[in-house]
Amino acid sequence: MNMNSGPLMCTRCVMDTTAEEIIFDDDGVCSFCHYFDEHIESIIELSNSEDARKLLNEEVASIKNRGRNKQFDAILGLSGGIDSSYLAYMSSQLGLRLLFVHVDTGWNTPESEANVGNIVEKLGLELHVFNIDWDEMRDLQTSFYKASVKNCEIPQDHAFLAALYGVAEKYRVSYILTGGNAASESILPVSWGYNAADLHHLLAIQRRYGTVKLHQFPTMSFWQRYGYYPFLKGIKERHLLDRMPYNRAEAKRTLAKEFGWLDYGAMHYESVLTRFFQGHYLPAKFGIDKRKAHLSSLILSGQITKEEALNELKKPPYPSEEQLQADKTYIAQKLGLSLYEWEEILALPPRAHDKLPSSRLLFGAKDRLVELLGIRKKR
Repeated sequence: MNMNSGPLMCTRCVMDTTAEEIIFDDDGVCSFCHYFDEHIESIIELSNSEDARKLLNEEVASIKNRGRNKQFDAILGLSGGIDSSYLAYMSSQLGLRLLFVHVDTGWNTPESEANVGNIVEKLGLELHVFNIDWDEMRDLQTSFYKASVKNCEIPQDHAFLAALYGVAEKYRVSYILTGGNAASESILPVSWGYNAADLHHLLAIQRRYGTVKLHQFPTMSFWQRYGYYPFLKGIKERHLLDRMPYNRAEAKRTLAKEFGWLDYGAMHYESVLTRFFQGHYLPAKFGIDKRKAHLSSLILSGQITKEEALNELKKPPYPSEEQLQADKTYIAQKLGLSLYEWEEILALPPRAHDKLPSSRLLFGAKDRLVELLGIRKKR
């Protein structure tokens, strides 16, 4: 382990003790690396094997079979980011009849909007834009920052998932294709945030800190997520990027060539608010740099070296101080706050998620049951 002052770092990846649950073995290798070796490495090895194409073709055939006599085989949430954009390209190459769904929460960067537009136009596929009611989105997002919790991205993340399932039900589509993948997203410490699927928690924060009731905002309860949609409606998520070789650097080059895809600088920075949240709010208030998780995932999947990751971490998490101040002013205006009011909210003392009502016990019971029954979610 790195024994210098500051957080202790893994000898293999760049995860450190800012993740409260981290454990090191005698060689200084962290528990995230061991989890990768036990549960994730086989997925990546399979995706790069000769069997991958056969499994991918079988998966696609199954999706097409369920889509017979329907307008679409699957829906795909398209944010304009690397993963969803590359998945859109590859899925169309596989002959899937896709409905692209873009959930607009009001925080798109110009780059993400251009990427979505170029992909849809050049692939000639249909786009469904799900616009979140701005008054409700604005008030809910402000509520989370007033709550001063770690995961202020819950409103956006919850809306994305709930909207996708709602659109899938509307069009009677059985499959949701997601850009989530083992190669670039294998590490995410639980201690760095909280479950965005917890509707009880979301509503509790809005009741305590909000000023409006949510009528149009898309929501999804625990029972809808794990009962109604998968069992009554037969809607399932599929991670097709885990059925093919996936390298993010190569994906960027392909997207730039095929669509003139614009890079936005870092993972999930296609949203202005996410850029501010990950690049400033988390590091400044909680000492959390999510780049460590993203880079560690790429180290473990063999896409970058640890030295390259350490060099990346030497850079400030924000593109520039000028960009930070511009984003801070823009966000304050969008939220209907003065810059002084926004600074006051940002300066509130941190609050743990477990100090607010939630369904933590319910989700925990579900996880224990899944583990007991030996059920592994199909990716």
